[in-house]
Amino acid sequence: MKLNYRNVDKDGEGCIALTPDESEDMWHIYNLISKGDCVTCSTYRKVQMESSTGSSSSQRVRTNLTICVENIDFDTQACVLRLKGRNVEENKYVKTGAYHTLDVELNRKVTIRKPVWDSIALERVDSACDPSQSADVAAVVMQEGIAFICLITSHMTIVRAKIDQVIPRKRKGSVSQHEKGLNRFYESILQGILRHVNFDIVKCIIVASPGFVRDQFMNYMIQQAVKTENKLILENKSKFIVVHSSSGFKHSLKEVLLDPVVAARISDTKALGEVKALENFYITLKTDPSKAFYGKKHVQVACEAQAIETLLISDKLFRCQDVALRKEYVTLVEAVKDSGGDVKIFSSLHVSGEQLDQLTGVAAILRFPMPELEEDNEGDTSEDSDEND
Repeated sequence: MKLNYRNVDKDGEGCIALTPDESEDMWHIYNLISKGDCVTCSTYRKVQMESSTGSSSSQRVRTNLTICVENIDFDTQACVLRLKGRNVEENKYVKTGAYHTLDVELNRKVTIRKPVWDSIALERVDSACDPSQSADVAAVVMQEGIAFICLITSHMTIVRAKIDQVIPRKRKGSVSQHEKGLNRFYESILQGILRHVNFDIVKCIIVASPGFVRDQFMNYMIQQAVKTENKLILENKSKFIVVHSSSGFKHSLKEVLLDPVVAARISDTKALGEVKALENFYITLKTDPSKAFYGKKHVQVACEAQAIETLLISDKLFRCQDVALRKEYVTLVEAVKDSGGDVKIFSSLHVSGEQLDQLTGVAAILRFPMPELEEDNEGDTSEDSDEND
């Protein structure tokens, strides 16, 4: 993400201009824009043009528009962000007050004006514009006949390809059909890796499966690379890590990321930090439940007592339409930091974030036990679930 311009006063009011360079930047912009913000972006508008002879024709013209955002739609698969709202600045082609939908695209500047840029939003801008925060882990989870090729960034688990093929069963006299089916399957995975994985950026490519599928695929891939003299695979062979997973589906990535071999290779990525924090929360909840709580009500009480050692919170909560509720979560984060606690903001598009969202989106590991909170454990979960929807 490129920071083009930043002018925010001491009260938090102002505007920031950004240019998204890669798909993950669109996720950051989606999180930065709230209903009521004013967004300026280059866009196309169909207008009626009148010639000197009096005839009119419809043409698409490019213009800069500023809208007050009323609706935000983010297509995670296509990585397209659409903002709908009314035009708020005078424009040659669009009347003030007319509706328009802005398509925010890669490599095109977008300016966001907010009445208040809170600390969470400003922190996200700083993080997104830091070039060291690049995506650097790829993963292939598979079982016989199905595979998912994923990119694991600091904020998202992106499924780049799903391979689903029928492989003939082993039968007497038809072993070759089974092997041919497997080879077709492995070839599709190999082509998917070559198409979607940038070997210049990734630190490692995790290959995971139950059984021996992962080993068979690795043998196939190396044999094919030698046979076709594929230098890209051969030169990056050391980046591949082969580990066990309970299934070939995306949700298995959580256990895969906790594997000690994988953890050692990606120890400096934010993704692993979140997975570890969530795992520690579950362990504490099981072994010392008076030091682990989830739900806004309990976590806020623990925060008031300055008891929170680690706060786990989903970025989904900062996108809520209720400004007052969003402010409560921002205040919670700032209070935990002020008391020396560690804050982990989870992406709801990451496997760990999806799990945290199932626990209302906010949880905490405490410095000391608060057994009094255990006695008041009814109603909080459903309450928070309603608020977060």
